[in-house]
Amino acid sequence: MKYLTLALTALMAAPAAAAPLCDDLGFAGLLASCNRGEPIELTLASGQPLSAEGTYTLQSGAYYKLLITADGSAELAISGPDFFRAIWMNEIVINQIEIRPMAVESLEFDAAGTAEISFVAIKPGSHVLRIPGSTGETQMVTFNIQ
Repeated sequence: MKYLTLALTALMAAPAAAAPLCDDLGFAGLLASCNRGEPIELTLASGQPLSAEGTYTLQSGAYYKLLITADGSAELAISGPDFFRAIWMNEIVINQIEIRPMAVESLEFDAAGTAEISFVAIKPGSHVLRIPGSTGETQMVTFNIQ
């Protein structure tokens, strides 16, 4: 009992807290403009790399926009259930139609177009988006959430 009391006292004395992302998040909270990371752009094209970067580092609690553009050269999808479960999705916008999903596993493009996903990174770790059935390093993107 003595050790449990000491452990609990130590935890209460030094709570884990991250520095705020903004000085004042204001009414918008996590969606405030001061809490936004740079937009991330991916391109789905037959035989082309998914991203020039390959790896992105995101901050947990920060707001991001992911723009996925298909060039229409082939029917292509992007899948990443682990990634989609590590974020809170604000919305997906396709052809100016806003969708507020509870969960997503993948997106498939039958023709050229752009899907914009706005989200808050939540779960720390390494998460992958990839073209289903592909094995190449250039056909996947890794998101490291810190």
